[in-house]
Amino acid sequence: MTDTVTPGARTKTSLLATDAKTKKRNAAEARFRVYGLTATLLAIVALVVLMASILGNGLSAFKQTYVTLSIELPEAKLDKSGTRDIEVMKKVTTLGYTPLLKDAMERTMAGHDIAIEGLSAKEAAEMISKEAAATLRDQVLANPDLVGQTIDLRVLVNGRIDGYFKGRVDREIAALDQNVSPEQLDLADALRDAGLMETVFNWAFLTAPDASDQRPEAAGLGVAILGSIYMMIVVLVLALPIGVAAAIYLEEFAPKNRWTDLIEVNISNLAAVPSIVFGILGLAIFINFVGLRASAPIVGGLVLTLMTLPRIIIPARAALKAVPPSIRDAALGVGASKMQSVFHHVLPLAAPGILTGLIIGLSQALGETAPLLLIGMVAFVREYPAAWSPENGLFGEPSTALPVQVYNWTQRADPAFVERASGAIIVLLVFLLVMNAAAVILRRRFERRW
Repeated sequence: MTDTVTPGARTKTSLLATDAKTKKRNAAEARFRVYGLTATLLAIVALVVLMASILGNGLSAFKQTYVTLSIELPEAKLDKSGTRDIEVMKKVTTLGYTPLLKDAMERTMAGHDIAIEGLSAKEAAEMISKEAAATLRDQVLANPDLVGQTIDLRVLVNGRIDGYFKGRVDREIAALDQNVSPEQLDLADALRDAGLMETVFNWAFLTAPDASDQRPEAAGLGVAILGSIYMMIVVLVLALPIGVAAAIYLEEFAPKNRWTDLIEVNISNLAAVPSIVFGILGLAIFINFVGLRASAPIVGGLVLTLMTLPRIIIPARAALKAVPPSIRDAALGVGASKMQSVFHHVLPLAAPGILTGLIIGLSQALGETAPLLLIGMVAFVREYPAAWSPENGLFGEPSTALPVQVYNWTQRADPAFVERASGAIIVLLVFLLVMNAAAVILRRRFERRW
């Protein structure tokens, strides 16, 4: 007998042999891995380029150049009455202190045998920041006994000289720039060699208020940080209880009908609405209708609360839904009421997810700019509130915020403000990283695996 193969019967193949279909499938998987790896690498490169650009332009904002001058404070100019009466001394404006700084620069140069050919005394004095006169005046008013003495005071230099030590200005630029000259750069080098001019860490960048276009070296983030804190407090106080309460009701108590379905769909839609729409809503309701003051922190906080609520309700509902039904059934089985089972058992177990959603919502609100621009939070705020109170801090005086301050500085012409804007972005990113890190830590610390 001979073996015969029945027509139409399948040919036997080994499982260990790679056929054409298997090769095709393996090649598709390999290509997909390459695509995924390429996309990841591109994202990492883009992030590195972005961070390098921000850090390269912004880290220098955390350093500032100062010059130490020996300043005479003559009684004849600062306190003609000789009584050291603060109200009388306040009548001497910053214009009265400017000549003292000019004389101090001449005296300092002479005392250290510094002479720059072609540099006039006026040009040497222009190297000092216009903020220096206000700094000197504030120090004298804080301590009137300084009048009649000679003091050593460290004051800011102008933005061009500061930029020279940071590498933003060179001699070629100085030859073309009407705000600085090569001779002034020579004097700056001589003062640095004499130990009178130095670049140090700039704490004022984090604490000082904004400055005018003529004083970029004095501009700081203090008021913007305070305004952001005010608004985050409003968002936290309003969004947390309202958002969590809404999530608990919709997930645990609300009947499942068309109305609740409509509410859920609209909440999801609101989470995707552009933030500028909330700014228009805030302008129409809180300012035009209610009559709250434009650019007040309470208005910004209310607008950001409306924007943040959907972003808190959705993850809060997801956290509640993630709690196993057996927890609810067990609580009800031992005689607990519906409310007791929710608040004593379900809510504590869902708290990590709720807190994570809250922190992420707050971090998103912290970085919003468009709605704040529409409600007028672009005010130039030169001073801190005189005394904190709800009328001054939340409802009264104009304020600004970190992202709005970044936008404001990018609109100014002086290159030093570009440096300041990049530095403000770094501060904002630090806040966001801290908040997101807190969200991750809370989830990993308290989350339970079911």
